[in-house]
This record gives sequence, C-alpha cells and structure tokens, in this order.
Amino acid sequence: QVQLVESGGGLVQTGGSLRLSCVASGFIFSGATMGWYRQAPGKQRELVATITSSGSTNYADSVKGRFTISRDNAKNSEHLQMDSLRPDDTAVYYCHAITTWPSIKVYWGQGTQVTVSS
Repeated sequence: QVQLVESGGGLVQTGGSLRLSCVASGFIFSGATMGWYRQAPGKQRELVATITSSGSTNYADSVKGRFTISRDNAKNSEHLQMDSLRPDDTAVYYCHAITTWPSIKVYWGQGTQVTVSS
C-alpha cells in the first residue's frame, strides 16, 4: 500500500522559513518523480516544485530562488525548504509522486497546512 506522509507545516511570519518533509512507502522511491503542490483557499491546486529520479528540478516561477526541493533515496523522503515566505504562500501543501514501475501511477499525500502571517 502506497503512503505519502507529510510533516513540517505550521505558522510562520513573513520572511520566515519552513521545511516540509514527505516520507514515502509502498513503491520504488528511487525511480519515482517526486513533487510538491499547493492549494490556497478558493484556488486550484498548483505545482510548486518537482524533482526527477536523476535529481533534475523544476520550480514554479513564484517560488524560484526562495524554495528548494531535495530528495534522500536512502530514506525514501523528499523535502521542501521554503525561505523568504510571503502571505501568498499560505496554502495546504501536498506531496506528490509519479511512479513508473510496474506501471505509471500518481499518488498524493494528505497535505500539510502552511500559514504565513503578515
């Protein structure tokens, strides 16, 4: 059974930092593309960042230079370091996985709330 368990959300002031973590189980983590999405109240879920199995990264323009995605294949985990946080970063953040073996499937975590106060 696939599980993605996020942690690290919370309340922070503008300009502060948070580090989100996602621990995965139930699939071959090293071969998966991992990512983070977020959904603010009244808005659609949007891509924040992704990291491929080879370590290539991609970021939404709104977080470039402020957020850093990373992965630790030995611990089946990914992380999102969020610096210089702004109120418009407030959202529920979701861990996301695309596995390729034995077939292509997409999985989501349950989400963790990030709130940035002004």
